[in-house]
Amino acid sequence: MIRFFPKVFVLVFCAALTAAGLTLCTSSDPICKLQSWLALGRYSAHDALISAAAKKRGLDPLLVKAMVWRESAFDPTKIGTSGERGLMQVGEAAAQDWAKAEKIETFVKTDLFDAKTNLDVGTWYLKRSLDRWKAKENPLPFALAEYNAGHTRVVRWIEATGRGDAATADELLRAMDFPTTRKYIDDITARQRFYQAGEGN
Repeated sequence: MIRFFPKVFVLVFCAALTAAGLTLCTSSDPICKLQSWLALGRYSAHDALISAAAKKRGLDPLLVKAMVWRESAFDPTKIGTSGERGLMQVGEAAAQDWAKAEKIETFVKTDLFDAKTNLDVGTWYLKRSLDRWKAKENPLPFALAEYNAGHTRVVRWIEATGRGDAATADELLRAMDFPTTRKYIDDITARQRFYQAGEGN
């Protein structure tokens, strides 16, 4: 009987390994799927807060979750190279704009380590950017570029297309001289599609 248990364990282990392999093989993005598994729940720990913040601004929660994944890998204590803080890597200037618009007089930059506050600021900034580019057929790349690189650079890239206000998202992407911003947009839109396929849990 005792000798029987190791064989059962091996069979169960092999079956689990096979099932995991099949799941990865049939996933739209096996690498993202594997990352989600290895995160051991960290990738879903803030789902309720993300959903609430996104809905408050009329945004797709899966887009916001994709941004949090790209910005901080769901680490609310992360500090960026330029001092950005928290889940959505919000800069102090953007946070001050938010505090002024929302009439919050008690805001201090360490508040950005609070997940709820950080998501509120980040989604406010994203919504403002989307509203700025809402006349575009596809405003999302413009808004994400602004979130990542700033409004001034987006305007410069639009001017570089030679098309002015008629510039399309594809033309904007081709005009970018920041490969990291182009990759930032690609990463987030791909991750949003991954979540929309129901594979991010």
